[in-house]
Amino acid sequence: MARTPSSGTQHALRAGDYEAVIASVGATVRSLTYAGRDLVVPFDADEVRPSYRGATLAPWPNRVVDGRYTFGGVERQLSLTEPARSHALHGLAAWLDFEAVDKGPDHVTLAAVIQPQSGYPWRIVVVTRFELGPDGLTQTVTARNESAEPAPWGTGPHPYLVAGDGLVDDWTLELPAAEVLAVTPDRLIPTDLVAVDADEPERFDFRTARTIGSVEIDHAYSGLARDARGLTTVRVTAASGSGVQMSWDDACAWVQIHTADKPEPALSRLGLAVEPMTCAPDAFNAADYDFDAGLIVLEPGAESTASWRIAAID
Repeated sequence: MARTPSSGTQHALRAGDYEAVIASVGATVRSLTYAGRDLVVPFDADEVRPSYRGATLAPWPNRVVDGRYTFGGVERQLSLTEPARSHALHGLAAWLDFEAVDKGPDHVTLAAVIQPQSGYPWRIVVVTRFELGPDGLTQTVTARNESAEPAPWGTGPHPYLVAGDGLVDDWTLELPAAEVLAVTPDRLIPTDLVAVDADEPERFDFRTARTIGSVEIDHAYSGLARDARGLTTVRVTAASGSGVQMSWDDACAWVQIHTADKPEPALSRLGLAVEPMTCAPDAFNAADYDFDAGLIVLEPGAESTASWRIAAID
């Protein structure tokens, strides 16, 4: 019997010039190419997924500060999965092994259950569908609360987008966001929601496309502009004109942008993390902030759905 790779069962998809491999652990986009060109930073099937690369984040994206929150009048404590900053990072689904419940040449639907546990005592069924088409790779995530009590919920993806040759510094970013969430420099704890051109526009304001350069970003944006279809689109392009774009509707009112800075130069700034989110960082503590953090409360038996799409700029 063949050994399952470290990233889980591999689901290869193809449609036209697009190819993708979805790994079952964390319902992860392990690779995505267009005409042989990487659109995301890939990793090997038998590699432990680095830096949440391509994972599905649930039942919260981003961080819960100190892993502590109060919901329904009860204080909860989550495991601290970001030890360096002492936060609970990126939810509980990223290391679940999702089961395929439907599969074809250009699509796969995966499902897993977040079981009641210390810190998050609710049962949530998570179903996610990946589908390749002429407009790229679309992922849809649906959560259903199978508990007897309301549950806090949020989701989002974690791809590192690749525009083409070079590194993040060389690429052009178009990010139609008017507001950025200020955070503390050491632990990235949210403080204030401010205009992107208020204090450091050269670092945060990409409403007009421009080269990213050497700026370091690990921040959530809101105030997202949308087109006539209600979509927000982020575009990342290389000097050659090739690129990649990511679009989503108003299910995600936030997006985290991270320039993927690492201590090791060979691993640093290989891709730009673009993470649409249904809620802000630390949304489980929404009452602590004077802006709408977007926390979803899933009533018993209720469902919540969000989707996004990654496509090539050819």
